[in-house]
Amino acid sequence: MSEINMNEIEVNGEKYVKKSSAENSALAQNIDGMPYVIARTYSAGVFAGYLKERNGKEAMLLNARRIWYWSGAASLSELAVSGTSTPSSCKFPVAVPQVELTEVIEVLRVTETAKKSIESVPVWTMKS
Repeated sequence: MSEINMNEIEVNGEKYVKKSSAENSALAQNIDGMPYVIARTYSAGVFAGYLKERNGKEAMLLNARRIWYWSGAASLSELAVSGTSTPSSCKFPVAVPQVELTEVIEVLRVTETAKKSIESVPVWTMKS
């Protein structure tokens, strides 16, 4: 059975995005020339923030949130393009002013839609 909405269709459990919808997904605005990205590291996890510098496997992100747990996106690729459909189920701690990452193995540019979605996730903290 297929489920249809305005921009995607699901067939046999796989979602397909309308080509024109995907093409109209503008990248998030750069701030001071820095793109908003999702960076995945070998052992420190995943972060979303502004990419200030990248040198080989090292990167510096500003105003970065750790993507500790996400829901509502099948992969980091979907999170970078569409954001999360369930922001209240995600666990993204408070943003840090700067983080220096080593062993960066993937950097994904984020769309404006996805950036707004990531920013809408409530700050996750451990409650006493």
